[in-house]
Amino acid sequence: MTNPLFYAKILLFGEYGIIEDSQGLTLPYSFYKGTLKFSSLDSEFEKKSNEHLQNYAGYLENLELPQTFELNVSKFKEEISSGLFFDSNIPQGYGVGSSGALVAAIFERYSISKHEPENISKDELKNLRHVFGLMESYFHGKSSGIDPLICYMNLPILIESKESVDKVAIPASEAGKGAIFLIDSGMTGETGPMVQIFFEKMKTEGFRKTLKEEFIRYNNACIDAFLKKDMNPFFRNLKKLSHWAYEHFRPMIPESLFNVWKKGLDSNAYYLKLCGSGGGGYILGFTKDYEKAEKMLDGFNKEVIYRF
Repeated sequence: MTNPLFYAKILLFGEYGIIEDSQGLTLPYSFYKGTLKFSSLDSEFEKKSNEHLQNYAGYLENLELPQTFELNVSKFKEEISSGLFFDSNIPQGYGVGSSGALVAAIFERYSISKHEPENISKDELKNLRHVFGLMESYFHGKSSGIDPLICYMNLPILIESKESVDKVAIPASEAGKGAIFLIDSGMTGETGPMVQIFFEKMKTEGFRKTLKEEFIRYNNACIDAFLKKDMNPFFRNLKKLSHWAYEHFRPMIPESLFNVWKKGLDSNAYYLKLCGSGGGGYILGFTKDYEKAEKMLDGFNKEVIYRF
């Protein structure tokens, strides 16, 4: 069986803000991928994955989905007993959508009505996101459905508001000195506890005010400038966004990165921001001069995802 590959995703902008109606920008990341396969489950990895699918099938069986998005769960269960597993190199707890790719793969194979990503309208995207949110809630407690949507569509997605998402074209990557890159914090993060911290913070009026008046403003300005490839306002707002996160998202920033986060702000050589919910996994870096930033971030594993 050759099933399609589902790529990881990167939320460039919008972490936590999208919960409060900010914009978000997210794109597929083909370095990591996963696909459904059959095997005799000899390895520990395959056996574990198969067990996870068994548990997940139990959850899906009791999930009420709209009629046009129903899944053939009995076929899913049959195939699990025939040795189905999810073959994936997407790291878990790294904010790059490991559960999103799995949900997308299952939906693609077992949805009773077929949905072609290239023909999906803006309205259908909204419905699909809702369905994916229900399916992914098994993994995170509550899901926006965005991660599986990106993995399924395999296209950049602009989150315009809580209710509205659309496909978007991002400027082509080109050989230049500047780069967007990932830094490995060296530890995994868990989405649930981080989101809990965020909701605790949202109970204080001061935090709610600064999130709405500052974070969302900088975040949306970054997206707007990036899509227009207008790099001066982009980096101006990015610095404010990075500084805001350093001040207000402290618990979500892996300890190993506190000092280099500050170093980037002080030197203007690069700026860091959360990639997803934080707490571990990857952190995003942005720089006008990657060679210089790379030297300053010596000792950390880095992966370039976009050049300009």
